[in-house]
Amino acid sequence: MSDLNSIVFNIAQSAPGFLLAIVIHEWAHAQVATWCGDQTAKNAGRLTLNPAAHYDPWGTIFFPLLGAITGFAIIGWARPVPVDARNFKKYNHGLFWVSFAGPLSNLILGTASAFFYAIVATKVSSEFEYYKIFLGMLSFSVYINFILAFFNLIPLPPLDGSKMVSAFLKGPTLYKYEGLIRYAPMIFIGVMVLGMMGIHTLGYLLMPARFLGNFFVYTFISMFANF
Repeated sequence: MSDLNSIVFNIAQSAPGFLLAIVIHEWAHAQVATWCGDQTAKNAGRLTLNPAAHYDPWGTIFFPLLGAITGFAIIGWARPVPVDARNFKKYNHGLFWVSFAGPLSNLILGTASAFFYAIVATKVSSEFEYYKIFLGMLSFSVYINFILAFFNLIPLPPLDGSKMVSAFLKGPTLYKYEGLIRYAPMIFIGVMVLGMMGIHTLGYLLMPARFLGNFFVYTFISMFANF
């Protein structure tokens, strides 16, 4: 029963930050696409902060629950927002900013989470009944947002970072670069296998995300500690 309680507590503490991170990510794509002239996401009902409009059975439910049950990281994704780049007022400009909007939203949300974490850590009494719970929720929100941002900025198709790079490429170079998408599943599987063997390649790639999260948390704590 204690293990079950631990799993339920882990889910309850992680779910708010996780859902907000992936929903804001997809909403940002939809919002910027609309600003750039493409109404596809809006017409599909994706220009909303309602999680029900963005959830993916595997990425939003199965894998996060599996992570909570097994004790591994709780991470996942939402259903990608439909975008038709042909509708952009300026193709390359729109492609870059619509692609960057998701990771940028996570960077902003992660920074905001670090800000509120510092407020709770320095201004709320540790005797407060939910002190540790709020700190845990905000801590998870900090790191899930920075991890999602940096992961999606990896320039490997079909991640957002690859589309940002595509905005600067033309002709045969663009064709060859986009052709990398056929190797993406094998690359991701290879990274997972290496992780199971103890070679945490993805962990090394995402170290900047953890560093940045720690940087903002400690910077804000130092700032508020002096007030």
